[in-house]
Amino acid sequence: MTIMATKFTPEVLLSAPRRSAAVPNSAGTLALFTVSEYSFETHSKTYAIKVLDLKTRQSTQLYDSSAYTEPTWVTETEFVFLKNGDSGTSLMVGDATEPGSDPYKISHFNAPLSNVKAKDIGDGTIAFACTAPTTSSGALYNAAEDTKPLSTGKVFTSLFVRHWDAYVTQNKSGLFYGALKKEGEDGPFKLQDPGLVNALAGTGLECPVPPFGDASDYDIGTKGLVFVAKDPDLNPALWTKTDLYYVPLRTFTEPKPPRPQAVQTGALQGYAGTPVFSHAGTAVAFKRMRHRQYESDKWRLMLVPDIGDLSSVQEFYGTADGEGAWDLRPDGVKWSDDDAELYVTAEQGARQLLLRLPSSPRLAAAQLPRPLTRDGVVGDYYSLSDGRLLLSSTSLVDSSAYSVLDPATGELGLVSSSCREGRSFGLSRRQCDEFWFQGAGDYRCHALVMKPSGFDPHKKYPLAFLIHGGPQGAWADSWSTRWNPAIFAEQGYVAVMPNPTGSTGYGQALTDEIAGEWGGRPYDDLVNCFEHITENLPYVDTKNAVALGASYGGYMINWIQGHPLGRKFKALVCHDGIFSTMSNWSTEELFFPIHEMGGALWENREVYAKWDPAAFAGEWATPQLVIHSELDYRLPISEGLAAFNALQTRGVPSRFLMFPDENHWVLKPENSLVWHKEVLGWINKWTGLDTTGLSENTENLSLH
Repeated sequence: MTIMATKFTPEVLLSAPRRSAAVPNSAGTLALFTVSEYSFETHSKTYAIKVLDLKTRQSTQLYDSSAYTEPTWVTETEFVFLKNGDSGTSLMVGDATEPGSDPYKISHFNAPLSNVKAKDIGDGTIAFACTAPTTSSGALYNAAEDTKPLSTGKVFTSLFVRHWDAYVTQNKSGLFYGALKKEGEDGPFKLQDPGLVNALAGTGLECPVPPFGDASDYDIGTKGLVFVAKDPDLNPALWTKTDLYYVPLRTFTEPKPPRPQAVQTGALQGYAGTPVFSHAGTAVAFKRMRHRQYESDKWRLMLVPDIGDLSSVQEFYGTADGEGAWDLRPDGVKWSDDDAELYVTAEQGARQLLLRLPSSPRLAAAQLPRPLTRDGVVGDYYSLSDGRLLLSSTSLVDSSAYSVLDPATGELGLVSSSCREGRSFGLSRRQCDEFWFQGAGDYRCHALVMKPSGFDPHKKYPLAFLIHGGPQGAWADSWSTRWNPAIFAEQGYVAVMPNPTGSTGYGQALTDEIAGEWGGRPYDDLVNCFEHITENLPYVDTKNAVALGASYGGYMINWIQGHPLGRKFKALVCHDGIFSTMSNWSTEELFFPIHEMGGALWENREVYAKWDPAAFAGEWATPQLVIHSELDYRLPISEGLAAFNALQTRGVPSRFLMFPDENHWVLKPENSLVWHKEVLGWINKWTGLDTTGLSENTENLSLH
C-alpha cells in the first residue's frame, strides 16, 4: 500500500524510505538494493535488503536486520553481505530466491569491514575485496578493543590533526583481498587460505581516500586490484595529489602481495578517481585532475590500455594546451558489455547526464560524448546482459527511481519509483521551472525554481532565495534530505536556486572564476538574479523574501548581511558559514584556502582581507538565524559563534542553533527535524507564513 502525504513536511521527508542504487546480477534478471526508514513514533530506524525482479517490477524483502549491509552478488542468485557488530564483522551469504531463509557465515573478522566488491575470476573462484581500519603494521584493527588511556591528551607533529569530524589517529584504512570458493558444486562458499590479505601493508598508502572515499576508490579484476591513494610523500593537508596504483594478483590467495605500482600521468598531478577494469580485465579507465592544490579542477577521462604496461596512459579529448576539448567533468565511469564503449556521467546545466563514447581515445576524438538522458541526476548505473542499462536516479520531486535504458534506441522505461514519481509526497514536475539571467560580466547564469504544489500564477508568493555551498557546486534537478527545495515550496514559498560564478556544470571557466573573487562576481551574480526575479517573475513577492545558505552559501549570507542585498531580505539563515576569512586557517584541508585566496594567509593577506565578511559586520541589520555544530572541523563552530556574537552585540534579532554531535551536515533524523523546524519557523515568522509546529514548538531543546 502506498501512503500519500497530505503535505510534504520535514517529518514526511525525513521518514520517507531511502533506497540505495539497484545492482543487477550477471543475468540482468534481479537487482539487489537496500532501504532504510526512520520512524518519529518509535524513534528508531529500520533497514532491509530487498531484491527487485526486473521483469515483473516486483520487489521482495530478503532481510530486515539493521546489522546486515552491503549486499554484493557472487552468483546469479547468491550474494555476500556484512553482518556488523561490536566485536567485528561477519561475512555472510544469502540467496535472493529464498526470502527470509537463514544466511550462513563464511568467516568472522575482528574489525569493521566495508566497501565490499566481488568478481568471478574463473575456475569457480570469486575474488573478494574490502577495506578496513588497520594497525600500524597493517593488521585488522578494532577500536572497540582499545584500552582506554588514563589521559585524554593527544600530541601531533604533522597534519592532519583532525579531518572532517574526527581527530586523526595512526590507524589507516587498508585494502584487503581474498578468494571465495565453494566446497563441491553445491556446497557453501569458503574463504581460501591465507584469508584476507592487506595489499597496502607497509606501503604508507591508504584506500579509500578519507574522508569521503568509498568503494569507487578501487576496483577488482581478473588480473588484480587498482586503487587510488594520496601521495604519501606529500602533506595531505596541503596537496590533493592522489595517484592510481596497480597490484597484480593471479589467484587472490597470494600471502604476500606485490608492491603497488604507481601509474604516471605526466602533467596531471591532482586528484585521481574511479578506476574501473574493463570486462576483459586488461584495461583500466579512470579520471584525473591537473592541479594538485585545487579540489574542483576539471576531471579528465583517462585510459590504461594494457594493465601490463603502465607506461602507456592516454587521455580522452586531450589538447596541446592541456585544457582538454571536452568541457564537462566526468563523474562515474563504466564499460559496455563488449568493452567497445564507455558510459560516463557528467554534470551539465543542473542535471547529471549519462553519456556514451568509444573506449578508445583515438576513436572518441572524432565526437564528444553523446548524452543518453536529459533530466534528473543519474547516480549509479549498471549493464544488463542484453546491452541495456539499469539506472538509479533522482530528481527534484522523485527521491529514488530505477529505470532501464536502451542505449541503441534511447528508450528509457521506469521500473520502480519509491514515491510514485513524487505523487506520494504530493509533488509533481509542474512545480519545477528554470530561467537564465545576465551575470556580472559577459556570461549568463542559470537558476532553478520550485513552486508550491497548489501554485496559482495570479497570486504572489514570498521568495526563498537558496544559495549553494562548495563554492564549486551547483543546485541540480536532484533529491536531497538536507536542503530540499520542495520543503520550502510546500511552506508557501517560491524557491529560487541560482547557480552563479563558481558553479559546476556550466563549463570549467565559470567554476574557476570564483577563485580570488569570493565576495565579488558571485555576489554581483546574485544581485542580478534577485533583480531578474523582481522584473520577470510577477508571482514572486521580492519585498517579502528570505535568503538561506550553507558552507560557502553561509559565507555568502554573512557577506550579504554587510552589503546592500542584505537589506532586500526580511530574514537570513546561515548554516556553517565563515564569519571571517582571516580565521579560515583553522580548517583542516589547507589546500582549499591556499587555492581560493591565491596563497597562504601570510602570502596574500590582502585577498583574505578583501573578502572578509567580518570587516562589514558594522552594517549587519537583517534578522538572522545562525546554525553551527561542534564536530564541524571544516568550518569550526567559532565561526558561527562569532557571527551570533556580532548580531547580538548590534541588537539585530538573531537566534543560534547548535548541535554537539553533528559535523558540517546535520544527519541524525531527530536533529534534522529540529533543524528543519528551526529554519522554517524562523523564515515563516518574518514573512508572515504559518509557524504552527515549527521553531516555537520544538521539544526537549535547551533554550536560553
